[in-house]
Amino acid sequence: MASTRDWFESVAEAQRRAKKRLPRGVYLALVAGAEAGVTMDDNVAAFGELRFRPHIADLPGERKLATTVMGQDVSMPVLISPTGVQAVHPDGELAVARAARDAGTAMGLSSFASKPVEEVGKENDKLLFQSYWVGSRDDILARAERARAAGAKGLIVTVDWVFGYRRDWGSPWIPEQINLHAMMRYAPQVAHKPGYLWTWLRSGHLPDLGVPNLGARDAAVPTFFGAYGQWMGSSQPTWEDLAWLREQWGGPFMIKGISRADDARRAVDIGASAISVSNHGGNNLDSTPASIRNLPGVVDAVGDQIEVLLDGGIRRGGDVVKALALGAKAVMIGRAYLWGMAAGGQRGVTNVLEIMRQGIDETLLGLGRSSVHDVTRDDIIVPDGFALGFKA
Repeated sequence: MASTRDWFESVAEAQRRAKKRLPRGVYLALVAGAEAGVTMDDNVAAFGELRFRPHIADLPGERKLATTVMGQDVSMPVLISPTGVQAVHPDGELAVARAARDAGTAMGLSSFASKPVEEVGKENDKLLFQSYWVGSRDDILARAERARAAGAKGLIVTVDWVFGYRRDWGSPWIPEQINLHAMMRYAPQVAHKPGYLWTWLRSGHLPDLGVPNLGARDAAVPTFFGAYGQWMGSSQPTWEDLAWLREQWGGPFMIKGISRADDARRAVDIGASAISVSNHGGNNLDSTPASIRNLPGVVDAVGDQIEVLLDGGIRRGGDVVKALALGAKAVMIGRAYLWGMAAGGQRGVTNVLEIMRQGIDETLLGLGRSSVHDVTRDDIIVPDGFALGFKA
């Protein structure tokens, strides 16, 4: 279907609309990346190096996309990856949760989200709460238990952050709070984006840069940079810490940020339910390989002992199938749905998820596979040297 005013046919078109609609600083915050952007760019480009091996006859009349991840039945192997403060639209994480619910898939909610977990949990009962290692063990467990009380079915712990912030193309200025100084500084950008401004005016409030899920439910909401400062001052977790949290949580438990086979095996050893092969979307330690390059070695190391997900660079349904062919149970998407939300709110997120669904179905048809569970490495061509440098 060709793009219309209310529909975009690709994630690339969603990104173009987001860039046109958002103030420059807000758009650059979504692009993110680190240092020279080597990893960020490779996350996307690496998928183009993989080629399909299609069939031409006896193709399946129906294709089954449903699967189960972290104990949640989902309509397709695409989950919402947790991302921080989503101030690109007034509804933020609520819009994403509703779109994911309507699409029949799970919502990963960041502890740095702009909406309380209690509100998000009411919109999508397939809720996975994500936490960084911020504060003491008691602090971290309290956040997890708050999320459980709000309906979270699984816990995601992200452990790959190194606090790098430099970008060769420049980082946008992000205020600690929306005050008169911030409004004056952003006014020239916003003046050129009337659609963005009007959306917020209609909502009756300004963007909120607080992070309500990093404090107690009834306490004052921490600011993003206040919470980030606490995070920087926190001790980095040990494998013993992660094993303790997994035991305390007791339910589905994912470790996000795995790139090495030895770390994947350690995750199995501590009893994790799932791992996400991820490099934080290229927002972290630059010059690490694309996530999809790391996937085969991780899968080979852990087999079916643990659910393996892929996060990074997914832009179309064909990318999802390539990840499945290399052993992933499912994928998580981040920038793709954020661009969709920037372009059209909840409808835009729904649009992105439908692009993924249609693309998966079309690719399965071409490969002659009747189910996402039938895809194998024989369905793709992996060039020599594609996955070097990660098998330690």
